[in-house]
Amino acid sequence: MKIITTPDERLREKSEKVRDIDDEIREIISNMRELSLDWEKEHPYELSAAMAAPQMGVNKRIIIIRDDMEDKKNASFTALINPEVIRAEGKIKSDFEGCLSVPSIYGMVPRATKVRVKARLEDGTEVRIKATDELARTLLHEIDHLDGILFIDHIKGVKDAFYEMNEKGDLIPVDYDSKIANNQKLWGDE
Repeated sequence: MKIITTPDERLREKSEKVRDIDDEIREIISNMRELSLDWEKEHPYELSAAMAAPQMGVNKRIIIIRDDMEDKKNASFTALINPEVIRAEGKIKSDFEGCLSVPSIYGMVPRATKVRVKARLEDGTEVRIKATDELARTLLHEIDHLDGILFIDHIKGVKDAFYEMNEKGDLIPVDYDSKIANNQKLWGDE
């Protein structure tokens, strides 16, 4: 298994609901955790905060969220199965987002600062999550993946919203017209 990247059309498919949490689903979750951490090892300035199953070409409604997004040494993730946004509210705030499936591009993406999500845990327990700020943003980003939406879709055409990381780990603005607008590796065939 590997992380797929744009313009792979599987990233644009709507994912199927998980019916039974069986060995196949647990194996998918295990692979997601492993791939997230492998990716992180190759990206010293970045933290793999979360991942959705479609990012490895598996169109199932499963995401993983890192338990501690401040500590790169803490490699534990919580899996959320069939996550569903019940309500997104609060102020709309733009902040940086990146994605394992959109290499080298970052963006200032507007999102709600509060979200309520319901899902099932790996053991089948139903949970309801109230999240704010970074966790809310991460949940919304990953749940978007399950509907074939990438963070870049929220800022397409916004010329000053795209960035790339330099060799020091700093985010620097990207010229939209020359690097983003007609980049078929980013957008694919529309």
